[in-house]
Amino acid sequence: MTQSRSSSSNYRLIKLLSRQPIQLGRFLARMVAGLVNTFQLSKLAKIISLNIQIAFPEMEQQQRQQLTKQAIRNELTSYFEFLSIWGASNQKNIQRIHEVQGEHYLHEALEAKKGVVLVVPHFGTWEVMNAWVSQYSPMTILYKPVKNPAADQFVRDARSREQAHLVPTDESGVRQIFKALKQGGTTAILPDHTPDHGGDMVNYFGIPLASSSLSAKLIQKTKAKALLLYTKRNDHDGFDMHIEPINPQIYEGSAEDGTLIIHQTLEQLIQRYPEHYHWSYKRFRANPALKKIYDIDEHEALAHVAAVRQQTQAGIA
Repeated sequence: MTQSRSSSSNYRLIKLLSRQPIQLGRFLARMVAGLVNTFQLSKLAKIISLNIQIAFPEMEQQQRQQLTKQAIRNELTSYFEFLSIWGASNQKNIQRIHEVQGEHYLHEALEAKKGVVLVVPHFGTWEVMNAWVSQYSPMTILYKPVKNPAADQFVRDARSREQAHLVPTDESGVRQIFKALKQGGTTAILPDHTPDHGGDMVNYFGIPLASSSLSAKLIQKTKAKALLLYTKRNDHDGFDMHIEPINPQIYEGSAEDGTLIIHQTLEQLIQRYPEHYHWSYKRFRANPALKKIYDIDEHEALAHVAAVRQQTQAGIA
């Protein structure tokens, strides 16, 4: 009973904090980012810095340092924005999306009635897109519970509003997504996770990484329309959303071929706007030779990465 009461109190506190204006969240994020960038004591900052060095080995040091500061600020801002988005109504979040580029791609995909797979990378503030998409199509989305009960209830309530149906991240959830797509529904998949087990080894910034093939399998087996979605915040307390088609070759070849196309699409997006990608995920340890790179000296880690990249290039040649 005590734990339940505590969870209830925490839930009310989270709800209260989520009702603060998004402008306040962005202001606080700038302050926190300033401290992180100045003192460089945060583990998050070290992971972001290492990942950027891995992804852009040819970038000049001064440019890379500037990019790292921008990436830290943008990622922290997204976290504050998530709280505000989860606490706001769907209508409020729809109003926060000021411009949608490529909107016709979604409407054309829905009109085909073959289902729609939205490929949504860890980029910008992706949570704001659910409200906008749910205006036009019911969504079936994989959901992994948050460890904190109060936070889990808060996020679950926010994500399941309107036409969103949350399903578990297991075989039963995947089956429900397949069923929804065959009925013309929509799902959103974040493809840049490392799978818990197995996965295809796919090149990502020149490094072979264990990668989930779920997105490619969903697209190939159902022939659902595949679209890339991402947002960037603007200077008017809102966001601009972008919808782009994915290379139609994804419908050909194996699931591994399709997974490679998705990762190439993500890499191209990140090359365009590297400061908006969430670099704090330990993605590069998904190579067997790089499992410890986030736990060792940075120079040693980069030496291991360079050796793997060289072996990969030699193997391709």
